[in-house]
Parts: sequence; structure tokens; C-alpha cells
Amino acid sequence: MLTFSEDNFHALCDTVSARDGALKKVLRQFGYPPMWTRPASFRTLIHIVLEQQVSLASALAALRKLEEKIQVITPENLLTLDDAALKSCYFSRQKSLYAREIAGAMVSGVLDLDRLADEENEIIRNHLKKIKGIGDWTVDIYLLMALQRTDIFPLGDLAMINSLKQLKKLPAGTAKDALLKIADKWRPLRSIATMILWHHYLEQRRK
Repeated sequence: MLTFSEDNFHALCDTVSARDGALKKVLRQFGYPPMWTRPASFRTLIHIVLEQQVSLASALAALRKLEEKIQVITPENLLTLDDAALKSCYFSRQKSLYAREIAGAMVSGVLDLDRLADEENEIIRNHLKKIKGIGDWTVDIYLLMALQRTDIFPLGDLAMINSLKQLKKLPAGTAKDALLKIADKWRPLRSIATMILWHHYLEQRRK
């Protein structure tokens, strides 16, 4: 399975942008994107769950508040917190439930992130999605950022999709099938294209 690293990231950006003028335009205008990565850990999985349907800043604030309260974000430490304690860390009732489900799965041995890291993408996806609160977007971001797999296309990521529509001048209601078809020519480097699209999205917001 292909992965990206500091050693090959810029070369992969060059390879995928050579197939698509819109991506090449982003690199020419803004330079290479940051190589967004996170450790393959319980903390990262909780962070991604916190990012579901909220701003990145709000999710990070909740993660930091949790860290203040339990020092180290481990399954065992998180499970010591009651509903009130998690609420004080800006967790919604739903995300409190999700966090406990993930922590419980790890404590019981149902979920072993270290062992899972060596599996194929779809095996990881199927295993993680058995846990309440983890859907395709959460798995996509974990595969892309934590496991650094090169060919992830997170269709549920609004920032990436909006960036793609803007660059390609697509109608707002463009169907997912059409977006997947566009992304087909980026295989097996759809993760790299995604990061270029995120880069474009963030740079445009800074203007």
C-alpha cells in the first residue's frame, strides 16, 4: 500500500498536478501545501470525531480542554470522566457517547490501532465503522492524516469539495458520481490532490 512522507511528498504533488491543470494552478499560485499529518493514536481519533460538523478551531478547543482535564488523552483516562466533565470540555452529548464507545473498544481490545495500521484501507474502514460515531469521513481523515495513505478521497469533506467545485467551475449541485469521476485521474494519489485542494481552500479564505 502506498504512503506519503516528507521524503516523497513534493514529488507526489508534482506527479498528481501534472495530470490536472487546476491542481497545477494551485501549486503555482500558493506553493506546496503543508503535509498535514497526525499520529496514529486514540488522541487523533478523538480529535477527528470532535471535528465532525464543526469548525476546526472549535474541535481543537475541545481537545485542548480535554487534555487540560486528564493530562494525557488515553482510553482509560477518558473513561474516568462523567457526562458533566465531558460537557465542560465542550463535548456534545452525542460526541461524549462516541468518545466513550471508541475508548471502550480500545480498552476491551475490540479496537487495536497499532495492529490495524498494517491492514489494507478497506479492512481498516470496515473495522472502524463498526464503532458507533465513526463513519466514512472519520475513517477517510484517519487513513489520510494518521496512516498517510496516498489514495483517499474524502467525499464527505465540505472544504475539499467546495474547493474542487470552485477550481473546476462546477455547479453547486454537482453529483458525487461526477466528482468521483474527476478524481479518478488522480489515482493512486487522491490524498495528495485532496491536500492541494485544502491548501487552495485555506489560502482563498485568507484573502
